[in-house]
Amino acid sequence: MATREQQAAAYLEKHKIKELMENLTSMLFYYRPENPREFLIEQLKLLKFSQQTGVTGPNLFDDSNLDAVLGILDPTNQKYITFAQYKQALITLGIKDINECPDGVNEDRISYETFKTEAVQGLQRYPSTYTQQ
Repeated sequence: MATREQQAAAYLEKHKIKELMENLTSMLFYYRPENPREFLIEQLKLLKFSQQTGVTGPNLFDDSNLDAVLGILDPTNQKYITFAQYKQALITLGIKDINECPDGVNEDRISYETFKTEAVQGLQRYPSTYTQQ
């Protein structure tokens, strides 16, 4: 029989509570709303709506943020990054389930389009920390 702590840990993992709290806390720090409670309620409503409809949920990163990441990784503007850069950037963005075989991996040239597609898909998965039971 599992201990109370093991049961609690399993519950937190099953419902992705840690990820949910990290996402909400990050959004609070980023947006710094005047009314944090109302902001959190709204974010949870958006997250629930996202889960029910498949619409993109609340997220800290937009296209301009991804362009900035690419600008840092590719200062000479070659329009591609290496697989190692791609993987590290996605990990840094908080994406855990990384596509290990994206377009361009065999040439070690991951295009901006591929990186952005993978990043957006990964970011959409991780704000989806609300699991409907």
